[in-house]
Amino acid sequence: MKAFTYIEKGKFALIEKQKPELQASTDAIVRVTLGSICSSDLHIKHGSVPRAVPGITVGHEMVGVVEEIGSDVKGVKVGDRVTVNVETFCGECFFCKHGYVNNCTSPHGGWALGCRIDGGQTEYVRVPLASQGLNRIPDAVTDEQALFVGDVLATGFWAARISEISTDDTVLIIGAGPTGICTLLCAMLKQPKCIIVCEQSEERRAFVKNHYPDVLLTTPDECVDFVMRHSDHGGADRVLEVAGRTTTFSLAWQCARPNAIVTVVALYNEPQVLPLPNMYGKNLTFKTGGVDGCDCEEVLRLIEQGKIDTTPLITHRFPLSRIAEAYRIFENKEDGVIKIAIYNEYPPLSQ
Repeated sequence: MKAFTYIEKGKFALIEKQKPELQASTDAIVRVTLGSICSSDLHIKHGSVPRAVPGITVGHEMVGVVEEIGSDVKGVKVGDRVTVNVETFCGECFFCKHGYVNNCTSPHGGWALGCRIDGGQTEYVRVPLASQGLNRIPDAVTDEQALFVGDVLATGFWAARISEISTDDTVLIIGAGPTGICTLLCAMLKQPKCIIVCEQSEERRAFVKNHYPDVLLTTPDECVDFVMRHSDHGGADRVLEVAGRTTTFSLAWQCARPNAIVTVVALYNEPQVLPLPNMYGKNLTFKTGGVDGCDCEEVLRLIEQGKIDTTPLITHRFPLSRIAEAYRIFENKEDGVIKIAIYNEYPPLSQ
């Protein structure tokens, strides 16, 4: 089968690999019908993920059909359409039982697919601990509607949840890339008083304005003054930092009112500094870390109910055979790209 593979720092290639087999009774084999490219894949390409293993098939955003299951897999059966969680987790350890599945203590736990073991930019993928890692897609939900449930949408849902957003809040979201827009969609479910999106790219600001006209928009250069003018207490009540650029971490705390919550969703390429003397007295609460993707079942219900729709994010579609071209477009932000769907069947099952 064809598999897009991490060869070495700076190099991915589409190569032939053997179809995966079950290795444990808790495994499942999934035939990938639709996948996507994530910014984390680019971090692997550029050497920013030290735990990524050369030779692995990349990709962790995917949906597919269950081909085979181990004897201990529960909750899904052969033939089910499923989402695949970006995280592998046992469901039994202290962290899993408390909903902190990103910190699962299983040797297989955490971000494994497309990082430490073969992922989903291919035709078939082995999913460890599949009872937790797979969620059945409701019949009324298409593959494209479900594509981002296991990763970027799970991230947005988690970020909105831990930010404790209320209807009285002014919410600032820094970054309108794919994760930023998914975070926006999930923050909108909380019905805050005001949502402000800060984004450098004119194309992406236009995307937000076109699809979510009630959201206020600003740029990084104007953000601090804009937020002060549109908030009641000297800054935003909740700030969600999703951009991960050199200046956006400091922008996040500067735009927060005293006693606000600042949620850092971004993955940075370099360490960030907390200038504590400068923020003394703001009494901020910071929430950081990797996504706890344990809400996929709820997210799928919300999609089924028409309360979340991420399909506008899919701006481009490519077959697996042209995935290198898709990466070039995504990495260089060409042609107004937001997200790219990579399909293994034509027409895709969702069409």
